[in-house]
Amino acid sequence: MAVTLSQFASDLHVESAFTVLAMAQKLMAQGKRVIELEIGDSPFPSTKAATAAGIAAIEAGQTRYCPSAGLPAFREAAAQFVASEYGIPATADNIIAGHGAKVFELLFCEAFLNPGDGVLVFGPYFPTYLPNIARRGARPWIADLQQRHAFRPQLADVEKFLADDPRPKAIFLNSPHNPTGGVTTPDDLRGIADLIRGRDIAIFSDEPYDRMVWEGRHHSIAAQPDMLNQTVAAYTFSKSYSMSGWRIGFAVTSPALANTLAGLINTSLSCAPPFVQMAGQAALLHDADERNANMRAFHGKVRRLVDGLNAIDGVRCLMPAGTFYAFPNVKSICNRLAITSHGLALYLLAGADDRLGVACLGGECFGEAGAGFLRFSCAQSDEAIEEAIAFLPDAVSRQEQVARFLSQSPEHRLPRPYHE
Repeated sequence: MAVTLSQFASDLHVESAFTVLAMAQKLMAQGKRVIELEIGDSPFPSTKAATAAGIAAIEAGQTRYCPSAGLPAFREAAAQFVASEYGIPATADNIIAGHGAKVFELLFCEAFLNPGDGVLVFGPYFPTYLPNIARRGARPWIADLQQRHAFRPQLADVEKFLADDPRPKAIFLNSPHNPTGGVTTPDDLRGIADLIRGRDIAIFSDEPYDRMVWEGRHHSIAAQPDMLNQTVAAYTFSKSYSMSGWRIGFAVTSPALANTLAGLINTSLSCAPPFVQMAGQAALLHDADERNANMRAFHGKVRRLVDGLNAIDGVRCLMPAGTFYAFPNVKSICNRLAITSHGLALYLLAGADDRLGVACLGGECFGEAGAGFLRFSCAQSDEAIEEAIAFLPDAVSRQEQVARFLSQSPEHRLPRPYHE
């Protein structure tokens, strides 16, 4: 008899960016040129001080276990960073080191959620949110972000969740927002904090794009009065310092909750590698100039990408307030070609041309609210972005190619037109 999987593992939906990445790399191995705009990775090398510190730490033997909460010096550097940059009243006791930011989604759910609890999630949403909620048997309550509101969460949706969900327990916030590029304002955060302060409602504040706010600066709900007792704010070095493969990040919360998260790390991951923490500490202390130069380059790439997309007939794209993503509305094109936006993304990669493809993500990868949109990452050279923009209008004009693609992949036919 074959061993059976758990219901959770059987039903698991993985992050689509990595699935499309694998498809793109398979096509490239077969000789096709692919412009990869599908995954949120940096085209820049890891920042210099971080790299040097990581190498030096390995050579110095910093390769053994360390405290589950993290190295004291790393925690102190992270606390000083969020206090000085974002006004979060943190000391080292408020900081937990982790393997990037994503792990804190899982740890947050383990710390706060019981079966049947309700969790407010704003859609489109990062694809791993729902699996981590499902791990605990909790229920997502989805509230759609709207393009007309610049993809910002609306207080009315928070109020409705608190009033109507039978067991409201947690809220997932993500600002700057992946995939839309929306940025939650200080007034938004103040309003949300005022609604939940002192209630048995926990906030997971996902902030990996904190250095990618293109007007003004980043704000965290953890800086709102008395909100550290209800908040786990997660940060990563992947985007700002080009350290995605190092797998290092940290969370900010109350000292008591930090101890709880450290216990969860102790019983699962043991600790974040000390040499990686030392690289992260060096990044925070010494790599600000290089980081800021890279962020300026990203901003230029975002403008180039959005301007190019908006020049294409049938595309409407807001200039993102943050992140290095463009999230164009392509409903008009999808309706004309009778193809889903996910199907359109796969067509651009695999079906439009035998020699060239553009890899992006269909909005459905981020939940139903993303249907009719595409997500493009600008993590490529300016020349590659320009080539991708030039390819798109020609690709969507090839109706015979689209028909051939849909005959081979009929699951991507649009069953009914998107509401434009």
